[in-house]
Amino acid sequence: MLSPCASMAKPKLHLLSLLFFHSILLSFFHCTLSLINPEDDPSWIDMESEDINMVQTRRDSWNKCDFSVGKWVFDQSYPLYDSNCPYLSTAVTCQKNGRPDSDYEKWKWKPNGCSIPRFDALEFLGKMRRKRIMLVGDSIMRNQWESLVCLVQGVIPTNRKRVTYNGPSMAFHAMGFETSIEFFWAPMLVELKKGPDNKRILHLDLIEENAMYWKGVDILVFDSAHWWTHSGQTRSWDYYKEGNSIITNMNPMVAYQKGLSTWARWVDLNLDPRRTRVIFRSMSPRHNRQNGWKCYKQRQPLHFFSHIHVPEPLVVLQGVLKRMRFPVYLQDITTMTAFRRDGHPSVYSKAMSEERQKAGSGLSSDCSHWCLPGVPDIWNEMLSALL
Repeated sequence: MLSPCASMAKPKLHLLSLLFFHSILLSFFHCTLSLINPEDDPSWIDMESEDINMVQTRRDSWNKCDFSVGKWVFDQSYPLYDSNCPYLSTAVTCQKNGRPDSDYEKWKWKPNGCSIPRFDALEFLGKMRRKRIMLVGDSIMRNQWESLVCLVQGVIPTNRKRVTYNGPSMAFHAMGFETSIEFFWAPMLVELKKGPDNKRILHLDLIEENAMYWKGVDILVFDSAHWWTHSGQTRSWDYYKEGNSIITNMNPMVAYQKGLSTWARWVDLNLDPRRTRVIFRSMSPRHNRQNGWKCYKQRQPLHFFSHIHVPEPLVVLQGVLKRMRFPVYLQDITTMTAFRRDGHPSVYSKAMSEERQKAGSGLSSDCSHWCLPGVPDIWNEMLSALL
């Protein structure tokens, strides 16, 4: 008769073999993602409804709930402010610019298995008392900054709030709370400079001219992806530079990885996680197929995706964050935002006659930025919950 230990040997070996096979599959999946060539794969910023990005979030001890997976639910109690907020750019006040529908303001993100608390301005300002929070990145981050300022400004008396400007940064001050909500313009994070013959040089290994503004900030929220994917006439640089080497042509995702690695080294060497919290917000998808008109006349979020597509910039970002010593939280908004092709300004980015809006022809359509109130308000509800 076999002993109890002998009789359990086979199941244990079987379990180990299953675990080994599972790890092999995961390794193969990771390697497959890492080898994606952007020239072989449609750009993540040009997406049909069946080719929207689905991503996995990086879990972190700061947050017990995976906010990245869920669905949009219609909620009549939204929005949390209106387009009369004095801190909104004209380009995102879609109602003022003649957009005829308003349902895009009333969708709330509901994660699977949990919920995001409704934004409470006084609670947020209480958490931020005597603190600086800075949002660093491109115009989509400026979109989010305007949203956050509008979410809090309504509870602050007029004579106790103001906006100041300092070079590439601007700051909203809630003076009674000794709190500042700041935005810093750095779409590539690394330095973009003018060189000989007025050429634009993207220095993949230089960041200090931007980063010196980030020191002493309590909460830093970063984004950077859109500008790296530009090509041709929309590209903001003429050539790359790394050390003394000038590079005229490079795979954009290789350049992105190098730029992010420069940022990651700066964070690892210069910031103390006991004093500063760092969040990196993932990319906000554009809905600009069909010559930029994919978001035109869209009235509701998408309800499902037919298949999973992981955008390569997210794969690159995840790889860089995993190699860092500093605990950076990845705020994954890519999937939830991909549903929202109804939330862009489209042709309603400036005031114009109703006849021209209906005609549509000859007008530019903004399918990258977001109407406010709108989608970025939910990113800030997530941000408040994280803090």
